[in-house]
Amino acid sequence: MRSYRMQGRIGSCFTPKNDGSQSELEFQIRNFHSFLWLSGGAFSDFFIHGIDEMCMMKNAFPVKAHAVGGRHYKMLDVGGKQVEAVDQNFDSYGVEYTFADGAKMIYDGRNMAGCKQEFAAYAHGTKGSAVISSSSHVPARSRIYSDQNIDLNWRGKPDNLVWSFPTGPRGESLEGNPYDIEWEVLIDAIRNDKVHNEVERGVAASVTTSMGRMAAHTGQEITYDQMLNSDHVMAPNVESLSMDGDSPLMPDENGRYPIPEPGIKKEREY
Repeated sequence: MRSYRMQGRIGSCFTPKNDGSQSELEFQIRNFHSFLWLSGGAFSDFFIHGIDEMCMMKNAFPVKAHAVGGRHYKMLDVGGKQVEAVDQNFDSYGVEYTFADGAKMIYDGRNMAGCKQEFAAYAHGTKGSAVISSSSHVPARSRIYSDQNIDLNWRGKPDNLVWSFPTGPRGESLEGNPYDIEWEVLIDAIRNDKVHNEVERGVAASVTTSMGRMAAHTGQEITYDQMLNSDHVMAPNVESLSMDGDSPLMPDENGRYPIPEPGIKKEREY
């Protein structure tokens, strides 16, 4: 299985230096996609969905990950002027996840302007292939093919198409909106006193995503158990933070923040 989330600058994943008009904590909260202690950065904020999607298809979570990633350039346009971005994110990632049975799951992510944009996930097997999702998540346009030739024209009905979600008379997808469906399931469980608890799965999805991120940021192979039991406290004394005070992550004298350095910082991400 392979998933791509190739996009430009979204959210606050690129951030210029704090100009001093906000406290350091307020500045980072307002630009939370840029800081690993707040959100896991662009990787966890955006990529988790494609990673979890593939885990759903496998009905399992991987046991280890190794990865690559880097910062090619970090500039952004502010008022027509190019300024340095000082966020902690890499701008490209590639992660190979391995499941207990040896199966592989590949995730590729990128946040770079001017590059090819793609938001999709695919599966290739020995007897066929499939689109897991495309065009973001809604509609997914999921479909299965009898060989390895995936037709990205979802309106077409090629001979190798085995199955796809039905469409309406105007070509609209009839698959349903997953965001609506999950709420319908939850509300039904509440109203009818059904057991409904997704905590374990939610934790597993988060740990899986984080171990891929840490593998890229440290340059090491990271196991699920390593990530789950990591002793790196990213937000020490979080209970005593105040909006007009310091952040758990402070910039240096030049207004820059520590960034991952694979192979140099091996035990923690920054």
